[in-house]
Amino acid sequence: MKATGIVRRIDDLGRVVVPKEIRRTLRLREGEPMEIFTGKDGEIILKKYSPVGELENHARELAESIAQITGYLTCVADTDQIIAASGHGQREYQGKSISPELESLIKGRENRLHQNVRGNQIPVIIGDTMEDTSQVICPIISAGDVLGAVLLLGRSKKQLLGELELKIASVAAGFLGKQMEQ
Repeated sequence: MKATGIVRRIDDLGRVVVPKEIRRTLRLREGEPMEIFTGKDGEIILKKYSPVGELENHARELAESIAQITGYLTCVADTDQIIAASGHGQREYQGKSISPELESLIKGRENRLHQNVRGNQIPVIIGDTMEDTSQVICPIISAGDVLGAVLLLGRSKKQLLGELELKIASVAAGFLGKQMEQ
């Protein structure tokens, strides 16, 4: 844990204000759900709640299966970070914050296929080197809410993604969305 040097008091309703600088850094928005944990030394830990994170085991197994069968780097993201990655280059993505461009695309609820056109790709994570030659991005939608996305990334010119990979990612996103509804 990292100290910020900021001290806040609890008001008469039991509320504590999270400083603007921290909200901006962590990309916390008004109305965003927070999960509350307690530590053994009296700590209270607030964490952004990720419904897709609840399915981390399913997401990891799904990503591993798709990567194994297709040979493509496969990622599952919530609206903040990559929660599961499998395939060549997974360490580069696992646990990293997604880019604002990808976040915006996910919230647009549209399946996307980008093929081998430089400048057409969406940066996946913040600081992405954009080495992907093609990308498939399918949002995970559950009960009308966008919760994240399934991504397939082609890492070489030989790995051109097409309609079949778009269908695979779409089925995976649909599966995860249905799991969230249960």
